[in-house]
Amino acid sequence: MSDLESTRNELVARGVKVGGIFHEGVPGARFFETDHLDGPPADRSSYGSFAKFSDPDGNGWLLQEVTTRLPGRVDQTTTSYESANDLTSALRRAAAAHWEHEARTGQGDANWPE
Repeated sequence: MSDLESTRNELVARGVKVGGIFHEGVPGARFFETDHLDGPPADRSSYGSFAKFSDPDGNGWLLQEVTTRLPGRVDQTTTSYESANDLTSALRRAAAAHWEHEARTGQGDANWPE
């Protein structure tokens, strides 16, 4: 999402109970192992703002504002998937980018797809 506030407002206008926008208390910490602070981060960094809601089935959803993609996260020539092979390729690129992220942060997460 490139504009979390307007997306949140649109969901609320449609009757969805969306929590307030928040950010990590400790940048770079594992998301669920840090305090969350109200509002977006001061620098409005990409990947830094979040909002949560639940669907009617009780599934939890986490919205994340993305204003600039990290290198390797999106193949600019392929933004839609017309076949299972296209989707498989995109998932492999996502996995490779995730492992690069873990190498940079020094924190592994074997269950990251969940």
